Amino acid sequence: MASIFTKIVSGEIPCYKVAEEENYLAFLDVNPNAKGHTLCIPKQEIDKIFDMEEDHYIGLMRFSRKVAKAVEKTVTCKRIGVAIIGLEVPHTHVHLIPLHDMEDMRFQRKESLSKHEFEDLAKRIQANL
Repeated sequence: MASIFTKIVSGEIPCYKVAEEENYLAFLDVNPNAKGHTLCIPKQEIDKIFDMEEDHYIGLMRFSRKVAKAVEKTVTCKRIGVAIIGLEVPHTHVHLIPLHDMEDMRFQRKESLSKHEFEDLAKRIQANL
């Protein structure tokens, strides 16, 4: 069964797209820890990150770095945190989270943004790529 991320890649489910390359997609997390929380995924549905072929894994990390730099230029924060957990969706994904303090990485504090705020933020991050 296709994951929610596979459905986002196929266009069945909309997203606030930040960046896209042939093999990777980045979009804003709709339940963000902090404003600018972005997910980077391989378009291919792969459950566990270390099951990825090495070159595909390195490509995802390179793509995530590029996106993180754009998020950091867009959202005021001390730094961009990175988390790869993978329990909530069986599709490899890299969390890029703008950090103000350690609590932002706990996945318990959530930001609330309107559709307009998500759309505006995605466009501003895209402009910084």
